Amino acid sequence: MSAPTWLRREDYPFPSSFFTLAAGRMHFVHVGAGKPIVFVHGNPSWSFQFRNVIKRLAPSYRCVAPDHLGFGLSDKPADFSYKPRDHAANLAALLDSLDLSDVTLVVNDWGGPIGLSYAIEHPERVAHLVITNPWMWPVSDDWYYRAFSGFMGGALGRYLIRTRNLFADRVARAAFGNKAQLTPEVHAHYLGPLATEEDRRGSWVFPREIVASSDWLASLWERRDLLASKPTTILWGNKDIAFRAKELRRWRGLFPPRASSSSPTSDTTSARSRPRSSRPRSQASSPVRAGRPRRDTCPRATPTGPGSRHEPGTTSAVWGGGGGLWSLWGA
Repeated sequence: MSAPTWLRREDYPFPSSFFTLAAGRMHFVHVGAGKPIVFVHGNPSWSFQFRNVIKRLAPSYRCVAPDHLGFGLSDKPADFSYKPRDHAANLAALLDSLDLSDVTLVVNDWGGPIGLSYAIEHPERVAHLVITNPWMWPVSDDWYYRAFSGFMGGALGRYLIRTRNLFADRVARAAFGNKAQLTPEVHAHYLGPLATEEDRRGSWVFPREIVASSDWLASLWERRDLLASKPTTILWGNKDIAFRAKELRRWRGLFPPRASSSSPTSDTTSARSRPRSSRPRSQASSPVRAGRPRRDTCPRATPTGPGSRHEPGTTSAVWGGGGGLWSLWGA
């Protein structure tokens, strides 16, 4: 399969791998060696979002970053449901085929419930969590999400997404707290995969499912205790228009920090789970520190991940960066 003309290999230098599903071929990045780190994206993103951190981590870790069907370099079948539950089943099939264990799972946006559903169903395979601006609970009683889902998932929103590529164009712009990072060359990598109206079905189904998938989201949140004991790092972009301090507080309730100090840039905190003298000396021992996302201004954070000593069930870091959803990753 030849690369599309909009793909700049100097920005995304990874060989393409594909996993065949009943509905189509799922593209994924699979580079490096060592303990595995799996990156799960949301709407309207794809594995390109994580390219910079993958470049830094691949020398020491096995990096896996799939593109959901309908996104990135994956197939965009007309007859697939594009519901998050079915995306989760696709992800599980891929990860089972790779027979991964001791996984560090990095989730963002819709990648939260999709990726964390795998951790809930296979807790023995997932060792660490990195939470970056997602959610995993029903929001049908929150007017903010109900209004967004009703508009973007309704007839008018569907029309604007299908005919104007609204998510990849306007919403992608809003996702960057640091607008300078979204150069025309970078933006082309979010517009290109959704170039035609037929390509955009997945992009307009996701907004509808914010409310329509409430039962599935509730089923995940009801089993959240299966995640609560796992070492977890929270990376949070405070300029994200979708996920606010309110959602961050709920995650911190599930993964409480042991100690905190105020962040100068936000109402979030930097939590340290052990004294400075006992922290790992080598940044490379933690995937979070070895390939940490760029951010505007964040407090010093303590790592978690393979090789780091961390008390289960506590948050090792909450980075309250000034960036937006994708600025955290320099995407």
